Amino acid sequence: MNELLIVRDALLELLSQGLSAASAWQIVVYTLVVTHLTILGVTIFLHRAQAHRALDLGPIPSHFFRFWLWLTTGLVTKEFVAVHRKHHAKCETEEDPHSPQTRGLKALLLTGVELYRAEAKNKETLAKYGTGTPNDWIERNLYTRFSWEGIVLMALINLALFGAIGLTIWAIQMVWIPVWATGVINGIGHYWGYRNFEAQDASTNVSPWGLWIGGEELHNNHHTYPTSAKFSVKPFEIDIGWGYIRAFELLGWAKVRKTAPQLRMGDLKAVADKDTLEAIIANRYEIMASYGRNLKAACTQELNRLKEQGEQHSAKWQQFKLAKRWLHRDADHIPEDVQRDLAGVRAASPALDKLLVMREELRQLWTRTNVSAEQLVKDLQQWCKVAEESGIAELRSFSMSLRAARA
Repeated sequence: MNELLIVRDALLELLSQGLSAASAWQIVVYTLVVTHLTILGVTIFLHRAQAHRALDLGPIPSHFFRFWLWLTTGLVTKEFVAVHRKHHAKCETEEDPHSPQTRGLKALLLTGVELYRAEAKNKETLAKYGTGTPNDWIERNLYTRFSWEGIVLMALINLALFGAIGLTIWAIQMVWIPVWATGVINGIGHYWGYRNFEAQDASTNVSPWGLWIGGEELHNNHHTYPTSAKFSVKPFEIDIGWGYIRAFELLGWAKVRKTAPQLRMGDLKAVADKDTLEAIIANRYEIMASYGRNLKAACTQELNRLKEQGEQHSAKWQQFKLAKRWLHRDADHIPEDVQRDLAGVRAASPALDKLLVMREELRQLWTRTNVSAEQLVKDLQQWCKVAEESGIAELRSFSMSLRAARA
């Protein structure tokens, strides 16, 4: 009888504290570490290396992340890659597997996982977008065939290590990716935040400090340069995933294939040439972002002029405040009711109207695919001539900066 009591007490202690007998703060640290590893597996292995081929990962990190993601998410590499590539190919359309612009933010936050699972079962999606993913013996016979058994094993490991509280840790692990990847990135990252670039979709940077989700917070940057292994582009932005990639490079575990282009400036040329054109096209998103800042500066000047005239509370003042917020955006990203107000602003300000007309003419340098390079160089030279003779300070200084651009 005493032996049974001893066994019972031992089992109760095991269920209470587990094999590790960890303290509360040790359990918190463990939870943060294991969820962080999962985030790194998703952003570095699944997203940057597999889905976008932005880097080549060596066998050590590749096999570790494959095993770890099997334990902690049940994600199948080919399914994730296929669904994500389709998201980029069909972004913000009805065919996009998970866009809050077409399905609503609430649907993404509450049913995002179901949307992903439904698309992952689409054989056409897998065949078209899931090419080039691992297809070795362990992938076919373990990670794909028994995808959900891994998370069951993770639950048993946590239970053995920490007792009953281990199931709470496991529950946190299970919701970690659905909450952050599906809810925050696929949902909020296409709905709310700031934009460095006028990407063709509604992607936003949720935060300039990509620490909590491994750099995925910089979603607008990623959609602008999807094949870049580095998500941060501004000096104030932090991509912790990129830090790990650089560490892997030093260890010989990774090789970066591509990063976002960097606009280089040189001496001011008398006239724009072919090299100038190549630099503009390669850095067109950065160029247009700079142009947008000039539009904002012009709006600020108009607001200052109205303030000097004592019109801070006039309807025109409100219209120009609206213009400062929206004029730098592409027309298809501006609400229809706002466009009507902006039309009045353009009529009231010839300078702003000229800036907008010239922006669209500049955009034609990389959107017209049926024009020779020689003709595009001539068009660029003419654009710079008109800009510098326009009498608009922002337009003149911008044109001169273009003539200093280098490929």
